[in-house]
Amino acid sequence: MKMFFDFLPVLLFFVTYKMVDIYAATALLIAACAAQTLAHRWIKGRFEKAHLITLTLVLIFGGLTLYLQDETFIKWKPTAINWLFAILLIGSQFVGDKNIIERMMSSNLTLPATAWRKLNFAWAIFFTLLGLLNLYIAFSFDTDTWVNFKLFGIMGLTFLFIIGQSIFLLPYLKAAEAEAKRKLPSE
Repeated sequence: MKMFFDFLPVLLFFVTYKMVDIYAATALLIAACAAQTLAHRWIKGRFEKAHLITLTLVLIFGGLTLYLQDETFIKWKPTAINWLFAILLIGSQFVGDKNIIERMMSSNLTLPATAWRKLNFAWAIFFTLLGLLNLYIAFSFDTDTWVNFKLFGIMGLTFLFIIGQSIFLLPYLKAAEAEAKRKLPSE
């Protein structure tokens, strides 16, 4: 459900682009991101940092797109978000005793410090490459292709990357399961 909630503004952007145009889609994206951010605050009682970052960048890039009537700015937005996330992930290696991925997942998963670093670094590389790929698609193909990539390509690549991360985590999950079984009292 959370994944759907997080991708809803992109889905609305896609549908509006297909039905109207890039400028109507951009306006709706701004409104949807604002509504998403406020809804999360209302439901959970707090703002989610990723929503605030996305909303800020959507306001900047989307606002420039609408004000200047130039779709170039909205095409830069996914790259800006992905690269900002990559910078935050890399920076988190040097601030505090846990990186961002470990802070987000450590309540559900126990990993050695080296695995947390690898996982964090892998996500940083993924976001960096996704940003580069977005620029390539945005400026090498027509807007229709870019909009399709924005919804299906980014979502599909993210899904594949999560599967890859699951494969990476599998040995650690099996080791944790074996350890839990050893700790159970025998019948």
